[in-house]
Amino acid sequence: MGVRFSVVIPARYASTRLPGKPLLDIAGKAMVVRVAERALASAAENVVVATDDARVLDALGATPAAAVMTRDDHPTGSDRVMEVVELQGWADDDVVVNVQGDEPLIPPTVIDQVAGLLRDGSCGVATLYEPITRGEDVFDPNIVKVVVNRFGRAIYFSRAPMPWWRDGFATDVPDIAGRGPGWKRHIGIYAYRVAALREFVHWPPSPLEETEALEQLRLLDHGRAIAVAEAVAPVPGGVDTPGDLERVCGALSSH
Repeated sequence: MGVRFSVVIPARYASTRLPGKPLLDIAGKAMVVRVAERALASAAENVVVATDDARVLDALGATPAAAVMTRDDHPTGSDRVMEVVELQGWADDDVVVNVQGDEPLIPPTVIDQVAGLLRDGSCGVATLYEPITRGEDVFDPNIVKVVVNRFGRAIYFSRAPMPWWRDGFATDVPDIAGRGPGWKRHIGIYAYRVAALREFVHWPPSPLEETEALEQLRLLDHGRAIAVAEAVAPVPGGVDTPGDLERVCGALSSH
């Protein structure tokens, strides 16, 4: 028996690099519609898009996903998800998955997977990773690394190369892919028990969070465990730049 869960997709209209991002055309459909369709193909009982712009609501009119207008002053997507939780009246023990609104290629199986990590109740938050296979990605600050302990719990997240391969880096290994300690790329999908999400959004940002610009560090700073597992399917990157948009459009047009 799987975990019963809902999906919330934060879809803020404004974007510095890609204005009107949720409505960008991807192979004939708005990006937010593509993301909603992926979530609807998962085992979620509810799929809700949370936006701050009526144009996004209009774009979703033909889909079975619910669309909710939320405030325009939320500092993060997690805060927007929490507003939906409160509007829907979900209980503290309910599970909600935060699917980023710029992930039009996210596999439905990984949405189910991250929710399932909360099955035994030992953690209130869960996320995923996949192995890093390119050496240059280890040093890319835009690719977040996570270190996981033997119990499947996050030790730390960082934009830095982590863990630091002392001997390998000292000898200037030309190609570290497939060698070293096995670096892990954090995938930005989260499952929360509502009680854990409520705690999280009510805490102020932590110093570590502000240093790395990674909000999940707020949870670790407060001693909360985060369950982590390797994604059961490859998760293509989201759409943050015009280059990403071209890549995703190409991937969908080829199917």
